[in-house]
Amino acid sequence: MERSLETRVSQAVDAWLRWLPRWEPATHRGRRSPCRRCLGSPLLAAAGLEGDTPHGVQHGLTTRLTTLVDQRVAGYTAANLPLLQTELDQQAARNRARSYRPRDGLDPEFDGMPLDPDPDPSQPFLFTIAGFEEEAAREAPPLPPLTEAAKQALRREVALADEHADAVGREICHLLGPHRRRIRAAIVEFVDPQVDRLLAELGASLDAPFDPRDLGG
Repeated sequence: MERSLETRVSQAVDAWLRWLPRWEPATHRGRRSPCRRCLGSPLLAAAGLEGDTPHGVQHGLTTRLTTLVDQRVAGYTAANLPLLQTELDQQAARNRARSYRPRDGLDPEFDGMPLDPDPDPSQPFLFTIAGFEEEAAREAPPLPPLTEAAKQALRREVALADEHADAVGREICHLLGPHRRRIRAAIVEFVDPQVDRLLAELGASLDAPFDPRDLGG
């Protein structure tokens, strides 16, 4: 298992490194809400991508690594947690019954990102993708109710799944150590020059003298 996970981590980093040369800084305004997947992620810290690394760069790697955790937990759940597995199967069937599933098939760089831009009070949306998704979710058949005893048993299995996820996450953090050097080298080659160029352009625009004619009069 350890060698298999080590291989999967290496493959995830390789895939991220192949994508990184295509990354470009976002030119639109930043989001007000932080990304739950990336903020404070120990995976990013283990990879050396915490701090001021652009979020789009972080997200592409975080998503690939959390997918490995999810896959391991799914296998553990199927083998050891029958109540939770039944609940997940029912939820998956409910999701498949939705008429609109905008999150299906997203590339790792977009998986988990908001479906819509932040709202602008001066330009209200006529509709949103998230709104359509919520409407489709309301139309899907509800999950069967659980007894109180079943809820308690399900909570215990969820806690076990969480413990397994933590253990897998810690192992992935350990396995990221040998990849930190090439991750940092890729940041220096493909990300830092673009960020430096943006900062230089911003500095030039701030330093530009005002034209008196722009002040009106």
